[in-house]
Amino acid sequence: MARRITLAVIALVVVLLGVVAVPLGLRSASQDTSDFTAQTRTTAEAVASVAEEQLDDHQPPGSLRQAVAELQRQGDRVAVYGKDGRWVAGRLAIAGVGRPAIGRALTGSTSVWRQGEDLIVVTPVLKDETSVSIGAVVLARPAEPLDHRIDALWAWITLVSAAGLIVAVVIATGLARWVSRPLHGLEAASRRLGGGEFAARAPAGNGPPEVRTLAMSFNRMAARLETLLSGHQAMIADVSHQLRTPLAALRLRLDVLALAAPDTLAEELSFAQDEIARLSRMVDGLLAVARAENASSPAVSVAVDEVIDERVAAWRPAAEEKPVSLSALPGQPVSARLGDGHLEQVLDNLIANALEAVPQGGHVTVSFAQADGQVQVVVADDGPGMSPQQQRAALRRYVSATPGGSGLGLAIVHRLVTTDGGTLTLSDTPGGGLTAILELPAATQEKTLVAHRKRRDSG
Repeated sequence: MARRITLAVIALVVVLLGVVAVPLGLRSASQDTSDFTAQTRTTAEAVASVAEEQLDDHQPPGSLRQAVAELQRQGDRVAVYGKDGRWVAGRLAIAGVGRPAIGRALTGSTSVWRQGEDLIVVTPVLKDETSVSIGAVVLARPAEPLDHRIDALWAWITLVSAAGLIVAVVIATGLARWVSRPLHGLEAASRRLGGGEFAARAPAGNGPPEVRTLAMSFNRMAARLETLLSGHQAMIADVSHQLRTPLAALRLRLDVLALAAPDTLAEELSFAQDEIARLSRMVDGLLAVARAENASSPAVSVAVDEVIDERVAAWRPAAEEKPVSLSALPGQPVSARLGDGHLEQVLDNLIANALEAVPQGGHVTVSFAQADGQVQVVVADDGPGMSPQQQRAALRRYVSATPGGSGLGLAIVHRLVTTDGGTLTLSDTPGGGLTAILELPAATQEKTLVAHRKRRDSG
C-alpha cells in the first residue's frame, strides 16, 4: 500500500510538471528566440538606414563603415550591397547567403533564417520618399548567447522539477508510511486473532483519525471475543469436570450392584452401564471439541510422513484385534504447517472412525502427497460409507452414521484442520467406503528437513 501511495503521488507530480514546466520552458524559449530575432532584425534595419544615406544621398561612406566596424567588433558579420548587387561595405560575402536572398531584398522583401550557429537577416535598403529598394544589408549574428540562455532556462527548469520531485517523494513516502504503518499493524493483529491468538491487539495511537478509530474498534471487538471465548471454554471445562465425578460415582455404584444382582437385574444394569459409558464419551467429546475450538497453538513444521507411520503403528494392534487391515502407503518426506499435536489428534479420530465402521476383513489405508503448496493426507476405508446427505452433515456436532456414536469425532477433525488453515473433504471410496481428504498448508523444503531431523532426534 505504501508503495502504491508513493507511486501515485510521484505520478501526479510528474504529470503536473509535464503540464506546467514543459510548456513554460517552451514558451520562454520561444519568447527569447523572438526577442533575439527582433533585436537582430532591428540592428540590420539600422544599418540599412545608415546605408540609405550613402546610397541615395551620396554622402561620404564614413558613417556606414563606422557602423559596420562597430558591429563587427561585437562579433557580427555585415555586408552591404548596392542596387545592382555590387558590394559596398563590410564583408565581401557571407557564407550561406547567395544571390537569390540578396535579389529578394532588392525587391523589398526581408529574409530571416537560422544557419548553423548564426542567425541570418537579409533586409532591403529603402529610399525614404518612395520606399523603393536601393540596396541590401546582410547581417549574420552568432546565436550562441541565445542558445546559452535557452540551455540555462531548461537547466533551471530541470533543477527545479527535480527538486520538486524529490520533495514530493519524501512527502509521499512519509505520508504513505503514516497511513500504511498502522494498517499493517491492524492486519498483523487480525491475522494473529484469526490464528487463535485472542490476546492480539492492534496499535491505535498512530495514523489518520479514521485508522485509529478502526484500530480501537478492532481492539474492542477482540477484547469482547476473548472474554466470550474464555468464558465459553471455562464453562465447558467446569461442566465437564462437574459431570465426570457423578458419572464416575454412578458407574461405580452400578458395577457394585451388578456383582450382587440376579441375572435379570444384572442384564438391565449392563444396559445402564452402557448408557453411562456413552454419556462419559459424550462429555469427553464435548471437552475435546471445546479445546479444538479454542486451539491457539502456533504453527510448526510437522513431518507428515513420520506422524502417519507412528499413528498407524499405534492403531495397528486395535485393527488386528478386529481384524482389519490398517496400512500406510510410503512416499517422499513432506512437512506441513500445523499446530503442535493437531495432526496426531486428527489422525487418531479418522483412524478410529474408520476402524469402527469397517467390518471384519476390511481395509483402512492412509496415504499422503504434496502438490501446489499443499500436503494432501487421505484416509480411505472400504466400509459401508456414507450417503451424500450424511457426508454433508457429518462435520456438524452430534451427527453420526454409526449407531451409538457421539458424532463429535469428525467435528473435532474439521475444527482442528480449519484452525490450521486447511480443509477436510469427505467422498466415496472407489468400490465402496468413505474417504477423508485433508488439504494442509505445506512447509518449505528447509523447514521440512528441520522437522524430520527434530522428530528423529526426539524419537
